[in-house]
Amino acid sequence: MKPDSNIVLRLQFLTRVVRKECQHLATTDQRLFAGMFTLTQAAQLETDPDLAERVEAFVGRFGRLQDTVGDKLLPLLLTALGEKTSAAIDNIDRAERLGLFKSADEWMTIRSLRNQMIHEYVEDPAVLINALQSGHAFVPTLIDAANQMIGEIELRGWA
Repeated sequence: MKPDSNIVLRLQFLTRVVRKECQHLATTDQRLFAGMFTLTQAAQLETDPDLAERVEAFVGRFGRLQDTVGDKLLPLLLTALGEKTSAAIDNIDRAERLGLFKSADEWMTIRSLRNQMIHEYVEDPAVLINALQSGHAFVPTLIDAANQMIGEIELRGWA
């Protein structure tokens, strides 16, 4: 069963967006984490605008990709697959059962980390360092989930 043409068009659009977001995040991740992000670097954020911009880019791109994949692409893909969509946690569990995400728990950790980076990192350098290093560790997982969903869309001829 082929989904409505508007759904297919939206899937095609989101596929293009997610591919770009994955590439941008991977590039920023490589630039920011040439080495480990340290307390010394965190202390330099106020005086090193290039470093501050790389941190902001990483946080923004990590959050944007997580949002696009989890809150836009996933529900639309579930709809296209004939699955009932629901609250985010239910959609994430369904994605795990369908093999789109390796682990719903891991995805919820990524979602929580995204919120932590966006809302708390400015105040406490230790929180910033921990969040950034955790985010860096989850970049492959986030990109893999995006690629898994894109692969499903392509496999079904919707891309």
